Amino acid sequence: MPDQINISDLLLRAIIGINDEERDKKQDVLINLTLHVDLNEAGKSDDICDAVNYRTITKEIINLVENSQFELVEKMAAEVAKLCLKDERVLRATVRIEKPGALRFARSVGVTIERTREDLFGV
Repeated sequence: MPDQINISDLLLRAIIGINDEERDKKQDVLINLTLHVDLNEAGKSDDICDAVNYRTITKEIINLVENSQFELVEKMAAEVAKLCLKDERVLRATVRIEKPGALRFARSVGVTIERTREDLFGV
């Protein structure tokens, strides 16, 4: 069973949605990720070169999301998963993206997707 790296409650702002008011100004998106990786080598060596650099991945996600203009959270989640899987050591990515306050009477609405390297790259 692979190990996991969890990135929790990454709160960003993006243009997201299909309605006119959603296309005019950025709104909050809350991102939670689980990266399924093998952490054995990093655990033995204590060397960042053997680890998946979650700081780098997070910076790339921030850049992607805050400069995006997706209509659907499904597409945003798919692109975030694809970005995570660019690192060959990430075997599977679970991505949950929520839009807080998007639905009346609900704290948030969102999607959770799970993608593997095989799903995206056929390997």
